[in-house]
Amino acid sequence: MKKIFAFIAVSLLAACNSNESSKDDGMSPSKDSTMSTMSAMPVPIQSPDYKIGYSSSFVMDDPKNAESVLKLWKIWDDGDLSKSKDIFGDNDTLYLADGTVLTGPKDSIIASSQKFRSSLVSSVSRVDAIMAVKSTDRNEHWALIWGMEKDSSKGKVDSFFLQETWRFNNDGKADMLYQFRHAAAPPKTMK
Repeated sequence: MKKIFAFIAVSLLAACNSNESSKDDGMSPSKDSTMSTMSAMPVPIQSPDYKIGYSSSFVMDDPKNAESVLKLWKIWDDGDLSKSKDIFGDNDTLYLADGTVLTGPKDSIIASSQKFRSSLVSSVSRVDAIMAVKSTDRNEHWALIWGMEKDSSKGKVDSFFLQETWRFNNDGKADMLYQFRHAAAPPKTMK
């Protein structure tokens, strides 16, 4: 905790002492400052109590991967998953919230997912937050999204909060998903 406060204090001090040679009002970042912020090397988070198993070194990444996830959510809501073929890599692994793991060629994964999606009368998503990040020490691209989904199936409506973490390969194709969900409310039976 002391290291976090020290880091914040040093960051604030550096911000207060920065060179103000820019002639703008300081309210909107210039293109150069935005790019330098995105490409700056992050300070990895160190924990005396926990070994970080994957990475603690992330920077903001190109938003195209986040936009691909938004397309995937819209395709899911619309119900025709064949439209997602151009977004997935050739071989993929999806760790779904119910414990199901789908792994293999994208055509098989899309077919399995379509079978489940077709069992729903409708699905409506709400996006609360999304971002694209890059793990600098692993050189991997990720998009993180959270929101809510409301699914209707034969006489039943389920609402749940979703958090998904999507990995993208160097060709910009989704090749892995970690999905987590929590019921928003008990399922309601339709009369």
